[in-house]
Amino acid sequence: MDIKDAIYHRRAERAYTSEAVDESVLRELIDAAVQAPSAMNAQSWTFCIVRDPTMLADIATRAREHMLANTPAGLLSHHVDTVLHDANFDIFYGAPALVLICSTTDHPWAVENCALAAENLMLAAHAAGLGTCWIGFAQAWLRSAEGKAFLNIPSEIRPVAPIIVGHPAGTASVVPRKPAEIRWFGADR
Repeated sequence: MDIKDAIYHRRAERAYTSEAVDESVLRELIDAAVQAPSAMNAQSWTFCIVRDPTMLADIATRAREHMLANTPAGLLSHHVDTVLHDANFDIFYGAPALVLICSTTDHPWAVENCALAAENLMLAAHAAGLGTCWIGFAQAWLRSAEGKAFLNIPSEIRPVAPIIVGHPAGTASVVPRKPAEIRWFGADR
């Protein structure tokens, strides 16, 4: 698969089979992630991988409850509020693996560095026939003291990008993209 195909066809997958993702494949995805550029070549990232179904279910429940308890009233859309109040809703959509990309420093561009690594990981996963989705619903709890303690993440480590990985149960629909708004300056403009 060429890079353009990966960029144009990768989608956020929200339905997975129960088939496990091999450790060797996850290592290949991490190898692709660390090829990302980072500000001042800091490479200040570390990766936590959760493949235990019981832990994934526990994290999903705790993260959902944390978001409901800590999001100010009226801030969640009606759809999101409804979904989060459904006790059967799995924020990980049945994916068999969670890759949590974390920053190892308080670097001013820590989030950007981890986001670049996440994009590499997601494109590599798509090229390998796997699906991914960045799970924003999990971020706040994973960054909390409770979430970090649950995964035994040291206090100086900052969780940034929770990415689920798995074998897609179907094909995610294409989401139309808006044309880019471009403002040109200089050179005959």
